[in-house]
Amino acid sequence: TLAPPGESLRRFLAKLSLLSLPFSCWPPHIAGAMKFLDEAKVYIRSGDGGNGCVSFRREKFIEFGGPNGGDGGRGGNVVVEAVDGLNTLIDYRYAQHFKARPGVPGQGKDMHGARGANAVLKVPVGTQIFEVDKETLLADLTEIGQRVVLAEGGNGGFGNAHFKTSTNRAPRNANPGQPGEEHWIWLRLKL
Repeated sequence: TLAPPGESLRRFLAKLSLLSLPFSCWPPHIAGAMKFLDEAKVYIRSGDGGNGCVSFRREKFIEFGGPNGGDGGRGGNVVVEAVDGLNTLIDYRYAQHFKARPGVPGQGKDMHGARGANAVLKVPVGTQIFEVDKETLLADLTEIGQRVVLAEGGNGGFGNAHFKTSTNRAPRNANPGQPGEEHWIWLRLKL
């Protein structure tokens, strides 16, 4: 390695104050030692929707309760965002699985479930996203701040309060949440 024995390469470069310079300005013998990755295969999965709830209002002095099961929340999306300050896909060399959070199930008292958190992949500008066959182009991120949703989260299921009608006043059914999407994709950086 380039660093003296017992010292990490990052600490050695910080002493030389090279980390504050752009990668293209580094001396060739140091720049060649740093990893540069222009292609990465990544697994993405959006969140499942939360299940609906079967619940009835039951209080001591309330004569007519009725159904009050809430709907489940939507699952989180998988989003790719082009950001400034990155020039390589080295972050996706070892962390290759990205999963969004599922939606929270509904509860009694007409409480709807919360939406699942999104999984955001930050990539440099100029990144192209391909399907697993490496030929079908899904997206081309050419501007800073550009965002593309690659996998939509599943819808939340309806609770039994959603199914009440004038003829069916006490429905005992609720929907399960829909499953999320999952894919393998290729990220390729245009040089």
